Amino acid sequence: MPSTRDLRRRIVSIRGTAQITRAMQMVASSKMRKAQQAAIIARPFAKLLYQIQRKVTTRPVDFRDPLQEVRAVRTRAVILVAADKGLCGALNSNVFRMANDFDADTTVFITAGRKAAQFAAVTRKRLVAEFAYGDQPTYQEAHAIATMAREMFLKGEVDQVHIVATRFINTLKQEPTAVEILPVGELKGLRISSMQDLERITHDRSETLFEPNPEAIISAFLPRWLSIFVYLVLLNAKASEQSARMVSMKNATEAAESLIEDLKLEYNRLRQGNITKELLEIAGGQAE
Repeated sequence: MPSTRDLRRRIVSIRGTAQITRAMQMVASSKMRKAQQAAIIARPFAKLLYQIQRKVTTRPVDFRDPLQEVRAVRTRAVILVAADKGLCGALNSNVFRMANDFDADTTVFITAGRKAAQFAAVTRKRLVAEFAYGDQPTYQEAHAIATMAREMFLKGEVDQVHIVATRFINTLKQEPTAVEILPVGELKGLRISSMQDLERITHDRSETLFEPNPEAIISAFLPRWLSIFVYLVLLNAKASEQSARMVSMKNATEAAESLIEDLKLEYNRLRQGNITKELLEIAGGQAE
């Protein structure tokens, strides 16, 4: 049985841990609000951009951009987006579990975030590029990632490009998602609201006028679409990370405070038992 001194030491140690997790919770909460706001504000733009992409790529025109070329898949690339740090619950492990579903022999990885690069190294994945992105992702960071994937696809080094990341839903819920982004077409595996509107766009075969011509419009739009989509993915990943970390640190703080209460109760019982024992010894000595 532990002594009162041992219990006091444990209480002091756990109280210090609770102070650290509470501070980390406050920091994550502050970053979470900014990251969530950025991800939520971008949602209408993402939906509109996808509608434009479907209009551009489904209209009956004689031109077909190289980024739309569908070919037999010998090698695929996976853009793996994860956090720079841990302490965010199962967020990273859920993404890594989905990344493991891809055949290691035919898949190369492009990572964003330190944890993603560490995962690729530990599991001996074929890592071709490693990128970083900050607490407030920028378009330039996303553009560099998208450009790398696009050039590999155009050179024939890969026949498909997928992006595996976390989709932000709300503070308590984030889900790992794998989306095929090259060749450009329908975003399979991604839930999009108002899917019926998009279906109407896809099946609409009315004549469309491109000015100055389809080649100029499609060739200019598709690379920008890829970069912007990767940027939106980074915003979602960062909002998910900060939300998961805030919830994780909140749970850790509550668990530490609960453990302190249990230790205090045990300490008081032990102290009361020692006092009772001493009183009985004194009373027994006087009786003798």
